[in-house]
Amino acid sequence: MHSDTTTAEEPAAARGAVAIITNRRGDLLLHLRDDLPNIAWANHWSVLGGGCDPGETPAEAIVRELDEEAGLAAEQLTELFEIRDEHGSGQIITFFSASWDGDETALPLAEGVKLQFFAPEHLDILTIPPFIRDGIHRYLAARPS
Repeated sequence: MHSDTTTAEEPAAARGAVAIITNRRGDLLLHLRDDLPNIAWANHWSVLGGGCDPGETPAEAIVRELDEEAGLAAEQLTELFEIRDEHGSGQIITFFSASWDGDETALPLAEGVKLQFFAPEHLDILTIPPFIRDGIHRYLAARPS
């Protein structure tokens, strides 16, 4: 068991929100992050999301982030669980699920390299942050088949 310590850069209350978005086929929408030295998990495939602004709830943050990053308004946004990003930002990340059936290549991507739907069985070959992979596996395991 390790103790939670805070630093000036990352207060203990730092929070974020991400959305596992699926289409009607059950494919997951992933976001290839920019390859920049100043961002967490650069050049990794992840799900859309980001940090909460001051005073913002995770539910408010995910709606804002989906709109800002991809002009996306997902349907059936449902809060799932929280996971701490132990090896990246240190934030407590609230995971949401949502559905969206559009053409991901037509979205106005404001951050990152690209968006792409992937079938769950193809995720193992992608470079995905460990906490995001854990969240996706938890989501898939709980999903009705």
